[in-house]
Amino acid sequence: MLNSSRFFAGTSLCLLLFSCSEENVNYPVISVQYPVTKTVEQTDDYFGTKVSDPYRWLENDTAAEVENWVKQQNQVTFGYLDKIPFRKAIRQRIEDIFNYPKYSQPYLVGDYVFFFKNDGLQNQSVLYRQKGFEGTPEVFLDPNKISEKGTSAISIVSFSNDNKYLAYGISSSGSDWTEISVLDVETGNKLKDEIKWVKFSGASWYKDGFFYSRYNEPVKGKEFSNANDFMKVYYHKLGTPQSKDILIYEDIANPKRYFFGSVTEDEKYLIINISEGTNGSELMYKKLENNFEKTPFSLLFKGFANNAYVVDNEGDKFMVVTDLGASNYHLVLIDPLKPDPTEWQKIIPERNELLEGVSVAGGKLFASYLKDASTHIFEMDRAGANSKEIELPGIGTAGAPSGKKVDKVLFYTFTSFTYPPSIFRYDPSTGKSEIFRKTEVKFDIDQFETKQVKFKSKDGTAIPMFLVHKKNIQINGNNPTLIYGYGGFNNPLTPNFSASRILFLEQGGIYAMVNLRGGGEYGEEWHKAGMLDKKQNVFDDFIAAAEFLINEKYTNPAKIGIQGGSNGGLLVGACMTQRPDLFKVALPAVGVMDMLRFHKFTVGWGWAVEYGSSDKKEDFDNLIKYSPLHNLKPGIQYPATLITTGDHDDRVVPAHSFKFAATLQAAHKGDNPVLIRIETDAGHGAGKPTAKILDETADIYSFLLYNLNAKVEFKEK
Repeated sequence: MLNSSRFFAGTSLCLLLFSCSEENVNYPVISVQYPVTKTVEQTDDYFGTKVSDPYRWLENDTAAEVENWVKQQNQVTFGYLDKIPFRKAIRQRIEDIFNYPKYSQPYLVGDYVFFFKNDGLQNQSVLYRQKGFEGTPEVFLDPNKISEKGTSAISIVSFSNDNKYLAYGISSSGSDWTEISVLDVETGNKLKDEIKWVKFSGASWYKDGFFYSRYNEPVKGKEFSNANDFMKVYYHKLGTPQSKDILIYEDIANPKRYFFGSVTEDEKYLIINISEGTNGSELMYKKLENNFEKTPFSLLFKGFANNAYVVDNEGDKFMVVTDLGASNYHLVLIDPLKPDPTEWQKIIPERNELLEGVSVAGGKLFASYLKDASTHIFEMDRAGANSKEIELPGIGTAGAPSGKKVDKVLFYTFTSFTYPPSIFRYDPSTGKSEIFRKTEVKFDIDQFETKQVKFKSKDGTAIPMFLVHKKNIQINGNNPTLIYGYGGFNNPLTPNFSASRILFLEQGGIYAMVNLRGGGEYGEEWHKAGMLDKKQNVFDDFIAAAEFLINEKYTNPAKIGIQGGSNGGLLVGACMTQRPDLFKVALPAVGVMDMLRFHKFTVGWGWAVEYGSSDKKEDFDNLIKYSPLHNLKPGIQYPATLITTGDHDDRVVPAHSFKFAATLQAAHKGDNPVLIRIETDAGHGAGKPTAKILDETADIYSFLLYNLNAKVEFKEK
């Protein structure tokens, strides 16, 4: 057992050696006294089933008593974290690892090259510009100057087609709400245009204005919790107030639908992509001519049984990527005068691999495929012929080369678990790639290795999983292991680089990323196998991943932590309630924990296509079986749990985490701590300032390593 007096507190100047003489350590239990959370009499009747909701009052996030509860919970949580002897050293090490320059791909805008750069520890990345590739970079837009705490982030970047203007969006304190402003590209001067109450939108330029999507102004004090209904598409003309913006599209009969407007590169057509949630789409279009606001829309692709989006137009025909008639997606050319699928012309036929996306740049098509969750990119002509694969550095993730159709120089980024994001320059005339900007990090990447394994889930389905660890690791059944998953919304998990994850790997940890059903790794059938009444498959896959790692002697239940965010937070919550014996630590972040009421807040209604809704009996019967909040049972020893959320999360409202934490603390038996860490001025994750990222990450890994009784050591600097 460690003597806490040995630990060095002053880690700001250097990292002293911290280690344990024993290979297996046993840290002392840190006692926790949870705040008393009041209960209320609240029972709902779901088709004859009575369901108690004693912590309903925690849904009112702006109430004084809820704010006081948050303060009390944070006091307990940070009081616990303060007692972890190596927490300060971990915070310093993570900062040291994280402190390297980070660049985005360049944007070619007329004579200028624009790019984002973070010097290393800046709270937000800064937008730079330079004249050509040889010019001197200069700051063009610095969001760090908007907020002293660094909580204002750039969420939209859209240059006008004539290269004169930049429409940019700012999101504050982690909220999805965005305000759009406009800058003159040549002078950098800000125009008077201001667009408010924008959410889940871009700015798509047409002539001297742009299209965007917005909601009505929300009720004051309920901006981050009330349901968002009646999205609309507007056109804003530069130099005019928002009140004069032209309403382009709305659907009063369907208040829950999303509408996204985009203009083809030749500015000939406006496309409206319509969705009833997070899956399935309908496409409408109109020609952009004089008095375009009065021109009716025409149907291009009927919704909502399948997915589709327009890549480009070929004259008066549209290139569309869709899964209709192709579970793994294909690219087709649709004549809007003959929209029936029997009339479609196939440009890129379906393959065994998932067609993840198609981009148009430099006069070429670039098709990006996923093969066993790894990217493969093919260049071809606009007819889909003369295909050739772009050679990537290895197994990993890359975006297809991007730019305008006339661009002679294109860029793409490649990354993997042990390959920091690096930018490649691509010549579409020769098909040659060369490194444009290599990321230089301050740690030894070569000491780690990645491999991909497959295991059988409960029903016999083969599930792939990536494993990352030190090259010389011993397979002795005793390695601290962190299993990460998502498994939903057709979202694929592919190899990605995380500087903060290096800390865990340095301490001998194994990082396991599971490609669960419900994700988008293998097309729509893989997705459907993990949604609605098949959602239990996702949890079975994740549980089977842990059992595989145990059976293969990588680890054991006392050394396993599980982690996921948003839908992945639901994953962690469901698995820790179904198999509390299998995991030692649970790290659910911004999770969907109340599956009976998620659709009543902000944009939660859009997830009903993925989960179902408790308003329908057949869905309720399924949801109640795995809803994390409703499957916590008194007297059970649950894993050591650190729930994380943000007070401004208006996507998965913090009430999910609040109610889950209160219920867990009341039900839990044993010494494992069950805590909630509530970040202030933070939301679902996007735009979080670096300082908050480092603080939260250090707390998560400190909690994880301490409760896994993992050997921790740092070498002297």
